[in-house]
Amino acid sequence: MIKLDEQQLNELQKDLDAVRDEVLADLGERDARYIRRVVRLHRALEVGGRVMMPFGFIPPVFVAATATLGVAKILENMEIGHNVMHGQYDWMNDPTLNSRTYEWDTVCTSESWRRTHNYEHHTYTNIIGKDRDYGYAVLRLSDDEPWKPWHTLQFLNYILLTVFFQWGVGLHELETEKLRRGEISWRDKLPFLKDFARKGGRQAFKDYVFFPLLTLPVAPIVLAGNVGANLIRNVWSSTVIFCGHFTQDAETFSEIECEGESKGHWYLRQLTGSSNFTGGRWLHILSGHLSYQVEHHVFPDLPAHRYPELSERVQEICRKHGIHYNTGTFRDQYQTVLKRVLRYSLPERASRLLLKA
Repeated sequence: MIKLDEQQLNELQKDLDAVRDEVLADLGERDARYIRRVVRLHRALEVGGRVMMPFGFIPPVFVAATATLGVAKILENMEIGHNVMHGQYDWMNDPTLNSRTYEWDTVCTSESWRRTHNYEHHTYTNIIGKDRDYGYAVLRLSDDEPWKPWHTLQFLNYILLTVFFQWGVGLHELETEKLRRGEISWRDKLPFLKDFARKGGRQAFKDYVFFPLLTLPVAPIVLAGNVGANLIRNVWSSTVIFCGHFTQDAETFSEIECEGESKGHWYLRQLTGSSNFTGGRWLHILSGHLSYQVEHHVFPDLPAHRYPELSERVQEICRKHGIHYNTGTFRDQYQTVLKRVLRYSLPERASRLLLKA
């Protein structure tokens, strides 16, 4: 990470705080209209996908129904649920868009997400040993973690995590690494496991039992379509999140260098530990605007649809302070993610050779 002295960090904080204050003062009808429009679109897509699904014995209809429901789930998770639970729309005083009460359409409970993501991840972003989102306890993505033989299979683990991403996120708070080390017991995790089983059971029942039984003569088709829609959502959300956090240029940090950090240092860590990717308007919407992960990590509680316009301001500030602004095409950023997963599956000596190749 680039080193800035205390005065430079204070200047960085003032610059970014000024941008944040300007947006907060401008929040209003434009933002409320946007999120309500997205909510209406999500509902229309979900209803459309559910209505078409029983007619999935016609192959083109099956593809359309599955894709429509998959996009509905993506919109709800990425542009609505994730952003609402960050408090981006609490100022509207709309009970359906309240960060403390919103429950999203995925197996991870909103309460668990607020603890592990909103607090842990956004407070300790990319700090090895503190940010448990870094590698999700199944992937080695830096030299800070010693290589072990089982890391050789981590590309397979990455594929499995991508396919079953909502379940991986839902179980994230289980803290399996601490269970393995004996730092906590299964008894300690019973309250969490009960909540997870309750929410996960409801989600599985809805998609894999209720809706198929509702259309019993074509239940296998509806079941297959629902599985497909969840797969579309899982693969897309996993890919977006990995492109925002684990590209080649996304930096990691030690606990020592972040001890007692100022807000300016926290800002610097968000800027250097995050990655953006470029694309069209709908790519940004379907990513929940996490294509602007740099801006999201700096301003997590500002409405995400503002990130494209904020990006220019943030880039100016980065240039002013000599900070690298990590961005690239979606394809290029994803390629660096795959290379990173592969590189750190190898022993350190072999990974250095791969890096030079």
